[in-house]
Amino acid sequence: MISHALDRLSRAVSRPRLSSRKRRRLRELCELAALLCALSAVAPAFADGWVDNVNGITLDAGGQVVRFIGLVVSPDGKVVRLVKSGDRKPDKPDYRLDGKGRTLLPGLIDAHGHVIEMGVAALSLDLGGTASLDEAKARIAAYAAAHPDRRWISGGGWNQERWKLGRFPTAAELDAVVPDRPVWLMRADGHAGWANSAAMKEAGVTPTTKSPAGGRIEGGVFVDAAKALIQRAIPPLTSKDRDLALAKTQEILLGFGITGIADMGTSGEDWEAFRRAGDSGRLQVRIFSYSLGLEPMQAITAGAPTPWLYDDRLRMGGVKFYADGALGSRGACLKKPYADKPGESGLCFMDDAKMRNLMSRASMDGMQIAVHAIGDRANAQVLDAIADLAPTYGGDRRWRIEHAQIVDPADLPRFGKNGIVASMQPVHQTSDRTMAEARLGPDRLTGAYAWASMLRNGAHLAFGSDTPVESPNPFPGLAAAITREGADGEPFGGWQPQERITREQALAAFTTGAAYAAFAEDRIGRLAPGYRADFILIDTDPLQSTPAQLRATTVSEVWIGGKRVFRKP
Repeated sequence: MISHALDRLSRAVSRPRLSSRKRRRLRELCELAALLCALSAVAPAFADGWVDNVNGITLDAGGQVVRFIGLVVSPDGKVVRLVKSGDRKPDKPDYRLDGKGRTLLPGLIDAHGHVIEMGVAALSLDLGGTASLDEAKARIAAYAAAHPDRRWISGGGWNQERWKLGRFPTAAELDAVVPDRPVWLMRADGHAGWANSAAMKEAGVTPTTKSPAGGRIEGGVFVDAAKALIQRAIPPLTSKDRDLALAKTQEILLGFGITGIADMGTSGEDWEAFRRAGDSGRLQVRIFSYSLGLEPMQAITAGAPTPWLYDDRLRMGGVKFYADGALGSRGACLKKPYADKPGESGLCFMDDAKMRNLMSRASMDGMQIAVHAIGDRANAQVLDAIADLAPTYGGDRRWRIEHAQIVDPADLPRFGKNGIVASMQPVHQTSDRTMAEARLGPDRLTGAYAWASMLRNGAHLAFGSDTPVESPNPFPGLAAAITREGADGEPFGGWQPQERITREQALAAFTTGAAYAAFAEDRIGRLAPGYRADFILIDTDPLQSTPAQLRATTVSEVWIGGKRVFRKP
């Protein structure tokens, strides 16, 4: 490149009609270019980095385990080679990192999360882990007292099933704690919100307000589409709020060894926050963005998936739609009524024609389709739509079904057709087990959280957390996938144990499978020459540890693109 520039400058100097001043300046530039050219011929290139003394584990393109003791990283942050026992070690690397015998894995990928919502939740009132309504009320009261300047009290994480309440909480119970300010608290699954009377008054909701289509009002709880009745009155997040939330999300994800996440439902404002972070060098975690419906997609993508931005840290390549609600709030759309509420079968958000029209519109622009489906009827509806559209929109589409929690066993083989990705969350199974039994009864659990069946039938499996619904910590998810037991070891032998998967399959779902689900398998998800050097150092070998050890795994370092972005204090 320098020699080419020198040649052009030399020709320019010889041009007629140049003033003496310009000719002198060009000669000076020629001399400088010649000097640079000479230096480039003798100066050595920067040496590769060398990560040594590790228990390295990755998967190859066929899903087989590859073990190694060292990793060579290029100056531009890509893997040069894996060093195995007996291989020649690099000569004079630019830097050497002593892994001290720790396990090195590819950076883990969360195939389904909500990036801005996660940060907002972490910075708001958190009711996660509360074991009773009284405990939740005490936490709400303490938070309100500590933040007297906040006009709205917001947060979430509550779960009436964990409280063993047998019903939803009421507005009156919230009024008893905070009567003078609006309060809006999301259920743990994000599909219902709990409001006090002040919030309903500000939103214009009265006892005569009717439930909207796709939603339900139960006292002070607003399910699915009914949430909008309250949310329209809540002051919107500012740009600063979103920037703080994104920073908090990245801090948490890196601490758990997550180097990439699929953002399932990116708004236009979320995308702007991602771009601000990328432009200023603050975007560390790789974000695979799925537009929240058609509107952000049309404003952002200009008729095609965006290119990879910021050294493969951001791309909008898909669109997220919702087929139904959640099981805990009885919004999941079922083929038969709920066992614990025979008059209800859940909420299907779209009829067949609307679902096909939306999926078709996004597919026309080459966008990947991801549809939230939890109940067996919703899953069947999405499978029908894919079967109908796949012949029209051929090629490698990787239709995604998000959650796929409750599936009619007769529909399981259909997941192996048309290149479908089953994007599932193993921690949902351990959290939802007793609730799922109550909602469905014992005879309808065969196709519930059916990871092994998905693989047997040929589906592509990707694992995530659905954060902030669940913690983004992937290690309890790995343990749940191989045992189907909770942290308490219950039930012994696993719940529906025929759906356990191997350690290698579970690791793949959090690495190569999650990368494949986002069309990123050619650059991340495993460690191989030419791939981005995204890796983590941990204190546990996930292929040999006990489930308890796996759940307790500690991440000591995280590297993205060959640069260390996290070190445990």
